[in-house]
Amino acid sequence: MKVTIIGGGLAGSEAALQLAKKGVRSDLCEMRPDRTTGAHKTGYLAELVCSNSLGSNDPHSASGLLKQELRMLGSFLIKFADECSVSAGNALAVDRDLFAQKVTDEIKKNNLINLVNAEITEIPAHNPVIISSGPLTSDSLAKKIIEFTGRENLYFFDAIAPVIERDSINFEKAFTANRYNKGDSPAYINCPMSREEYEIFYETLVNSPVIELKEFEKNAKFFESCLPVEVLAKRGKDTLRYGPLKPVGLTDPRTNRENYAVVQLRQDNKAATLYNMVGFQTNLKWPAQKQLIQCIPGLENATITRFGVMHRNTFIHSPSVLMPTLQAKNRRELFFAGQITGVEGYTESIATGLLAGINAAGLLSGQQTLIFPQTTMLGALCSYITHEEHGNFQPINSNWGLLEPPVRQKNKKLRHELLSERALEVYRGLSF
Repeated sequence: MKVTIIGGGLAGSEAALQLAKKGVRSDLCEMRPDRTTGAHKTGYLAELVCSNSLGSNDPHSASGLLKQELRMLGSFLIKFADECSVSAGNALAVDRDLFAQKVTDEIKKNNLINLVNAEITEIPAHNPVIISSGPLTSDSLAKKIIEFTGRENLYFFDAIAPVIERDSINFEKAFTANRYNKGDSPAYINCPMSREEYEIFYETLVNSPVIELKEFEKNAKFFESCLPVEVLAKRGKDTLRYGPLKPVGLTDPRTNRENYAVVQLRQDNKAATLYNMVGFQTNLKWPAQKQLIQCIPGLENATITRFGVMHRNTFIHSPSVLMPTLQAKNRRELFFAGQITGVEGYTESIATGLLAGINAAGLLSGQQTLIFPQTTMLGALCSYITHEEHGNFQPINSNWGLLEPPVRQKNKKLRHELLSERALEVYRGLSF
């Protein structure tokens, strides 16, 4: 018997490789490149769309802990990300194309994985199935998922940040540095602004035209950690200065002082020829994006290789649909994984794909499916998305507040270290 996996993103690719590791065959179904999504650029599996960063790599951060847990569980995609990493201070960022190509090559050469490039419009009725079609699930499959779950899918809007050619950046104004000088070498390009320059930038931003939403999108909901800059800006003139454009910890080496605001750019490919604008997700019309970007000091002649866009992300109401094993409550051989479950973030998608793959293999072999304790980040994430406590289920990233029980320690740094060590202890001695 084999497993059908719908969706070749991060979760689906990780699930397929985990199944193959257990000797289980799978059909990995991905509609691209025959049918595109409007947000993807390539036909590769596991393409990173919004950013090239998987978040912090510090094991004493929530995101870093989840990565370390995945390494101990034998995650293939975290291993590939480590191999394709680019300089990004304490973050794990990758060359997007190199990473996606590596995942695609590994899957294509695996004899236990059959890659099917076709759109799946129905939920297969037989054999174990993992639905990892992601936030950009096609309309036809989304309708079938709605029928299965018995309720309308929820959604939020996500936006992509522009990408700039490094050679077009003016380093007479821009400088390289990491915030608080963390990391071995400077990984970020920083474009500083004086108060006057920021006010010009701000006025340009709030008066720039955005791409019109379709009628059914008018009541758009945004994910708080990925808000478009134009939405953030309208919350107040200084909102950006305390958010993605914050100058704190970035001392300009030429003046030895902090600037009024700073736009950061992070390496996007291995060759260091492309840089993406950190926290600069936007849905402005493209000519307006160009005008806005070129009013930033250091980016007056910026060559934009990819403009920002916004797209609708779909997710199910997991608390009413899923168990912590990621199995559907009313069909145990059906699993969901990735952002469609309500986890937000690349690492979180990989994590749920890994668990779904391990549990689907366990189901086929008659073994007990796994539920990790809430003292681990993976267990806490799965517990959150499958237990509704506040009546308003929303997507979530890994964060310290998910772990149970809490550690009573006033010193935050020490508390995070204790939480991290407690979580990793669960995995020591386990074999996957």
